[in-house]
Amino acid sequence: MDTAHRTPAGPFAALTTAHVADACLRAGVPVRCAPAAVRPVLAGRSLAGPVRPARHVGSVDVFLEAIDRASPGDVLVVDDGGRTDRACVGDLVVREAQAAGLAGLVVWGAHRDTADLTAVGLPVFSLGATPTGPLALDPRPAGALDSARVGPWTVDAGDLVLADDDGVLFVPGGRAGALVEAARSIRDTERRQADRIAAGESLRAQLGFGDYLAARAAEPALTFRAHLRRVGGAIEE
Repeated sequence: MDTAHRTPAGPFAALTTAHVADACLRAGVPVRCAPAAVRPVLAGRSLAGPVRPARHVGSVDVFLEAIDRASPGDVLVVDDGGRTDRACVGDLVVREAQAAGLAGLVVWGAHRDTADLTAVGLPVFSLGATPTGPLALDPRPAGALDSARVGPWTVDAGDLVLADDDGVLFVPGGRAGALVEAARSIRDTERRQADRIAAGESLRAQLGFGDYLAARAAEPALTFRAHLRRVGGAIEE
């Protein structure tokens, strides 16, 4: 098992990917979302943890090796090139990951054994299901356990991955503290706004929307986002 320092992801557990994505925008951190087609096998499950990458070429040995190197709480991020003509992950790999204490899997590819994965309950996010496993074994590339690509993004062990019903988000581990703080602020502001709506105060009133329209008439270049920053609104970031 890899004993190198790993950034803890626990503080992210009480935050949604939407809150953290907005925090990235506020902090000037690139917003690295997996393509929207990457969805949870079981709705209502979420995960947060350090990336444990593995590039699949047709055999599960790369996953077993990645799990062997992993620390509890890591997330196995599988790069199968976005293929949906074969499944690269099934119930045995997921059970092995769960037994090793991993927080879940993100698969840039397809899974199978859906009923078993649902029964296991470990969060798994993928491009969907297909019955067939790999039909061929390709040469293993150098660095197969060093990085993984998910959509347009390449991630490695220095990154954290968060996932919930809204999708999958990658953030740099070195910025975790600042992003958690910003995301909590955004979350708390939005909760207060939601409570005030429930109490009968419209969001337009809370955000001074009438004032914004008047100010924009006098200053056409004024954006709503700039107005929100002035009044402390968090609806857009």
